[in-house]
Amino acid sequence: MLTGHCLCGDVQFEYQGPLGPIALCHCSQCRRAHGSAFSASAPIQKVRFRYLAGEDQVTEYESRPGKYRGFCKRCGSQLYSRLDAIPAILRLRIGAINEPLGKGPSSHVYVGSKSDWFTITDQIPQYDKTERTSDPN
Repeated sequence: MLTGHCLCGDVQFEYQGPLGPIALCHCSQCRRAHGSAFSASAPIQKVRFRYLAGEDQVTEYESRPGKYRGFCKRCGSQLYSRLDAIPAILRLRIGAINEPLGKGPSSHVYVGSKSDWFTITDQIPQYDKTERTSDPN
């Protein structure tokens, strides 16, 4: 089981299921949403995700038609993203998880639009868009 929370602690959650591959997304939306060179997220099964506290503090922003980013409305912490096209899956933001994961990222995605001020120096596979046909974030 994994647990996590937002920066202020108002939103707390648990997840009882497998954590999918961690992707580091370099698209412009993720960079703007996180204020960083990339976001780190992994797919999870929505049915195995549960709020322990603060569900009423979570709000969503529709960043493009059918794509929503969930975050704490008090502190602004990014928690997940979801797609209308894949309703059973959330992309959980790895930074919100409390426990050590025992694994690292599996890919850099959307490097075709990455920032010019960050250089990828690891050997993790890179994709101009994504290795899958569905949106990773």
